[in-house]
Amino acid sequence: MEMPRPNPQVIARKADLIERLSRVLPADAIISDPAETRAYECDALTAYKCPPLAAILPASTQEVADALRICHDMGVPVVPRGSGTSLAGGALPTEDSVILGVARLNEVLETDYENRFIRVQTGRTNLSVTGAVEEDGFFYAPDPSSQLACAIAGNIAMNSGGAHCLKYGVTINNLMGVTMVLMDGTVTEIGGAHLDAAGYDLLGLICGSEGQLGVVTEATLRILHKPEGARPVLMGFDSNEVAGQCVSDIIKAGVLPVAIEFMDRLCIRACEAFAKAGYPDCEALLIVEVEGSDAEIDEQLETIMEIARRHNPVELRQSTSAEESAKIWLGRKSAFGAMGQINDYMCLDGTIPVSQLPYVLKRIGEMSGEFGLDVANVFHAGDGNMHPLILFDANKPGDLERCEALGAEILKLCVEVGGCLTGEHGVGIEKRDLMTDQYAPEDLSIQMAVKDVFDPKWLLNPAKVFPLASSEAHRIAAE
Repeated sequence: MEMPRPNPQVIARKADLIERLSRVLPADAIISDPAETRAYECDALTAYKCPPLAAILPASTQEVADALRICHDMGVPVVPRGSGTSLAGGALPTEDSVILGVARLNEVLETDYENRFIRVQTGRTNLSVTGAVEEDGFFYAPDPSSQLACAIAGNIAMNSGGAHCLKYGVTINNLMGVTMVLMDGTVTEIGGAHLDAAGYDLLGLICGSEGQLGVVTEATLRILHKPEGARPVLMGFDSNEVAGQCVSDIIKAGVLPVAIEFMDRLCIRACEAFAKAGYPDCEALLIVEVEGSDAEIDEQLETIMEIARRHNPVELRQSTSAEESAKIWLGRKSAFGAMGQINDYMCLDGTIPVSQLPYVLKRIGEMSGEFGLDVANVFHAGDGNMHPLILFDANKPGDLERCEALGAEILKLCVEVGGCLTGEHGVGIEKRDLMTDQYAPEDLSIQMAVKDVFDPKWLLNPAKVFPLASSEAHRIAAE
């Protein structure tokens, strides 16, 4: 993976940088010892590592602003970091950069049940947002598989979704406002505690910008009343393609489940061994969940199960208790960890039209054979957000490169059928060099012009999103 050369002048001024940062941050908020900075050398894309020059852990918007202002004045690149769960290398440092972690920004600032919003600092974990309001009958809808650990800051950066995004949408559909600090230390408020903001939709620009435009320190999030009830059904099929067609037919029927999740045999077996969820041993498994009153649930599930029966399922089973439902979802939520117990793997993230699921699953199977690497499929089937897991041996020379080559072909396939390179993991460095397969040069130029406005010196999250050859002129002009 090509990275820009570190600036030796920045590295040479490390002592001065640390001294200046110590004037605005507590001593325990600055990590500069080389051994300790290794804790920040990568995120969840562990194939690439580089210890940063230093790491800082501010605890307020003001501390973030003060620290960014110093880095801006000294020309020091800054890499914003949530909880480090990014699977696309979104928080990979460079040798001359400072990691800005938001872990200490973890407070609930305001809760308003009448207007259905909560305002939090963005280092707070996804699941703890729901934890702050669930006793009062509310919840925060986006639910990435890493929700126990991932931070709201990272969710906003990557526009994360989760299993229930089919009905409730992804982060942008549940984000109402942000407090964001620009690279020069300017604090700006975008959106707020209302359904829509005046003027241009800058909130839609910020969400999914991968730390390229600013550091989001506070977020106003939409919270919802808990549904009256919910119930999943398991559907087992003897082929991935048939399961994919079943998903397509459910969507075409006009039924809106809260979630449709897909797993193939490799993933089913790993999850069952880990969670003992009672999954059938079949080629493909769908978890379809609906919610509402008992009568609404019964009516929706009957329609969905009738559609499933047309595809000759090998198993069709409704959950019969809250405990069984929790176990079913534990299996799915544990998928990435369960797979990690049996093999090294690289998790991809591409999105396709739901109607293309059968074809894309067939082609992934063919590509798997061509490259000689197994691929486990687990994804949010309802909105076509795929997460193929390519299994490889990290200790075998050439296997990582072969894995990356297969991953690139799968992501190109997503684009070819009318989809895109990422649904919720972001571009980071993983898909950076594939951006030219989705965007024409003029498209990328417009996107980079936006970054020029927010970050004229190109210091925020260097080497991410834009291919280095495409961004070279902008980076040179910013020096």
